[in-house]
Amino acid sequence: SFLYLTLITLSLYLLQTLISKNLMLSHEHVTVKKQPDLPLRFRSDGTFKILQVADLHYGNGIVTRCRDVLSSEFDHCTDLNSVRFLRRMIEAEKPDFIAFTGDNIFGTSTADAAESLFGAFGPAMESRLPWAAVLGNHDQESTMTREELMSFISLMDYSISQTNPSTDDTSDPGKERIVSDIDGFGNYNLRVFGAPSSHLANSSILNLYFLDSGDRAVVEGVRTYGWIKESQLVWLRGVSQTFQGQNQDSDQSADIFSYQATPPALAFFHIPIPEIRQGYFKEIVGQYQEYVACSSVNSGVLQTLVSMGDVKAVFIGHDHNNDFCANLDDIWFCYGGGFGYHGYGKAGRPRRARVILAELGKGEKAWMGVERIKTWKRLDDEKLSKIDEQVLWDRQSSR
Repeated sequence: SFLYLTLITLSLYLLQTLISKNLMLSHEHVTVKKQPDLPLRFRSDGTFKILQVADLHYGNGIVTRCRDVLSSEFDHCTDLNSVRFLRRMIEAEKPDFIAFTGDNIFGTSTADAAESLFGAFGPAMESRLPWAAVLGNHDQESTMTREELMSFISLMDYSISQTNPSTDDTSDPGKERIVSDIDGFGNYNLRVFGAPSSHLANSSILNLYFLDSGDRAVVEGVRTYGWIKESQLVWLRGVSQTFQGQNQDSDQSADIFSYQATPPALAFFHIPIPEIRQGYFKEIVGQYQEYVACSSVNSGVLQTLVSMGDVKAVFIGHDHNNDFCANLDDIWFCYGGGFGYHGYGKAGRPRRARVILAELGKGEKAWMGVERIKTWKRLDDEKLSKIDEQVLWDRQSSR
C-alpha cells in the first residue's frame, strides 16, 4: 500500500507540473479602458486650454525617418522626434484637452495601423488628459478602414472620441445613442461645462464640434479631396439649435443672460473649405506658404456656420506649411501648421503646434460664461518659441 500511495502521489505531481498547463484553458489578460475625469470643465481659474495637433503623420516609430529636415538632422530624426515634441508641448502648456485634427498616422508608411495609433497617441494617454481625434485623408491607407480607425480610437485610454454622434450629444460615451444616418466617421460634439462652484457648473458653456471631412473622391471623373456632406451639416445645425437660448431664465439679470443665451463653439476638421483657397479674408495672422488643397465641391460649410451663429473659430490641418488664421465672414479659420516630422514640411522651418485658450468672464461673486477665445503657436525649437498670439473672439466686441 505504501508503494501504491507513492505511485499515486508521483503521478499527481507529474500531472500538475508537466502537463496541467496544457490542459488548462487560457486566461488572456483583460484591460479596461481608462477614462479621464469627465465632464470637460473650465478650471477654477476660469480657463480652458486646448492643444491642437495637426498632421502628426506617425509611421512605424524609430525606423521611420523624418521628411524635409536639414541634412545635419536627418540621420538621427525619426517618429520619436514627433513624440518628444508632443510630450514637450503637454509639459509646457499643460492643456486641459488635446485635439488631433487628422492624418494622425501616415497610412502608406504604417505596417500595422493599431500599433501606429498607440505610438501616435501614446503621449496623450500617458498624460491622462482627455483627448479626441478626427481622421484626415491618410489615416485609412494602412490596415484599417475609416470606421475601424474611429472605433479603435474611441476605445483607447482617455479618448473621448466617438465613431458617430449620439442623439443626446453627450460627452459620456457610456450614455450615447448612436446616430447612423450620417456620412463619415468621427462626427460628434463635446460639451465643456462651467467652472466649479459657479452657477454655470452644470451648464454647457462651450461646444467642440468634430467633423469628418473625408479623404478622396472622384467628381465628374476628376479626383479631388473629400468634403463635409449635407447629412453632417444637417446634424450640426440640429445640435447647434439645441443650445440656442438653452439657459434662459426670466429671473436672471441681463448680464448673466448675455453669457448664457447661446454658448460659443469651436469646430475641428482636417481638410480646408474652398473659401480659404479663394482668399477673400478680412484679416490674416500667420504664414501663408502653400497652395490650399481642398475639395472641388463647395458643400456650404461656411454658409452653415455663419447661419448657426455659435461657431467662432475653426481649426484645420492638411496643408502643413500654412499656419495662418484667416477671418472669413467673422469666423476665424486656423491651420495647425504641421506637427509631425514624417509629414512634409520645409527644411529649417520648425514643426509647430497650436494652442487655444478660452477665458471666462468674471462676475461679482463667481465666474460667468466665455468672455474671449485666444490662440497662439509654439515652435519645436530650443525654447518652444511662442508666436502669433491673437484674440479670435471677444464677447464685448461681438455685441
